[in-house]
Amino acid sequence: MSPFTHPCPDFPPPISYGPLRLTSRYHLSPLAGYTNLSFRRIVRQIGGIGLATTDLVSADAIIHENPKTLKMIETHPEDRPFAVQIFGRDVATMVDAAQYLEARGIDSIDINMGCPVAKIAGGGSGAGMMCNTDGTMTLVQKIVESVKIPISVKMRLGWDSTQLTAPTFAREFEKIGVVAIAIHGRTREQGFSGSVDLNGIRKVAEATESIPVIGNGDVRTVADAARMLTETGCDGVSIGRGALTNPWIFKQLSQWEETGEWSPPGSFNDRLELLLRQFSHMQEQWGADGAIVRFRKMSHWYLKSMRVRPALRHHFQQAKTVDEFNAALAIIVEAGPIGGNRTGLLPDMHIPVPSGPIERW
Repeated sequence: MSPFTHPCPDFPPPISYGPLRLTSRYHLSPLAGYTNLSFRRIVRQIGGIGLATTDLVSADAIIHENPKTLKMIETHPEDRPFAVQIFGRDVATMVDAAQYLEARGIDSIDINMGCPVAKIAGGGSGAGMMCNTDGTMTLVQKIVESVKIPISVKMRLGWDSTQLTAPTFAREFEKIGVVAIAIHGRTREQGFSGSVDLNGIRKVAEATESIPVIGNGDVRTVADAARMLTETGCDGVSIGRGALTNPWIFKQLSQWEETGEWSPPGSFNDRLELLLRQFSHMQEQWGADGAIVRFRKMSHWYLKSMRVRPALRHHFQQAKTVDEFNAALAIIVEAGPIGGNRTGLLPDMHIPVPSGPIERW
C-alpha cells in the first residue's frame, strides 16, 4: 500500500456547532504561543481545516482590554470560522468576556477545562474546573444563556485516574446548550505524559446524544486520525503538535476523506516559502521587531522539519533584526537540508511528548 493511502471509515454527517456549519471535521487545537493569527492564516491558505481556535486567553484580561490579549484575539477575513478559547473561574467575568467577544463578531467561544498548568488549574480554572461539578455547571450554563453564538467546551478525561468525570460533564453540558465537546484523552494528572486513552474518549462520545465530540491528543498523521475516529466514534479530530511539523495535515485529511488518498507534505522549498509567508503575516500584525521575537518558537518547528543542521538553526534563532534574519536564512537556503533533497519528500520529524507546559517547549 502507498504511504499516502489508508482505508476510510464511514464518516458521520458534516459537523455543525449549533447554527455554525463547518466545512471540515479537522480542527486546529489551541496551543499557547503557536496557534496565533499568522499560523491560523497559513493553515487556512493550505486548506482542509474546519475550525481554528486561538491560544487560551484570560477572561479577566479580555474585559480589561489588556493590549497583549486584544492582539491574541485579532482575526482576519481568511481566518473564519474562528473561535476564541477563554479561561477563568468567576461567573460574572466569564459572562462579560463572552458578551465582549460576541460583540466583536467572534464566530464561537470555547471554554477551557483542560489546561493542566498549575497556575491555571490550581486556581480553579482550566482542568481545575473538573473538581467543582456544581460550580462548573453553573458557570457554563450562565455563559450559554448570555450569548447567541455557539459555546463549546475543551476538557480532559478527568483530574486523575480516580476521577474520570468527562462523560458526566459532557452529558450535562449537552442538556444546557453546549454545542460541542473537544476531549483530550489524558487526565490532568498525566499532563502530556503517557498515551492518549482512546477508550476514555469513546466513553465521552457515547455520553452525548447529538452534539459533536472532537477527539484530541497524539494525532500526527492521517493514520493516527483514522484510528481516533474509528476507535472512539468521535465526530472530528483536533490537531495541535502534528500541525506544527506538518501544516498540510488538514488538507491531507480532507483529501483522504474524499478519495482515500492524499498528497505528501511539503518539501524543503515548500516549507521555506511557508516560513516566509507566515513571518510576513506576523510582521503585518506585530511589526518587524515584534515579529522577530515572536517567530522564534515557530521557526524551530519549521527548521527542524526542513532538516536544517542544528548549528544553522541556532544561528537563525539568534537574529535580532530583519537583516540578520534574512542573512541567516540565506545561509540555510544555500546549505539546504541534511541529505540535500530540496524538492522531494523529507523524513518525518519526531515530535516528542512535551515534558512540561507548552510555553516551555
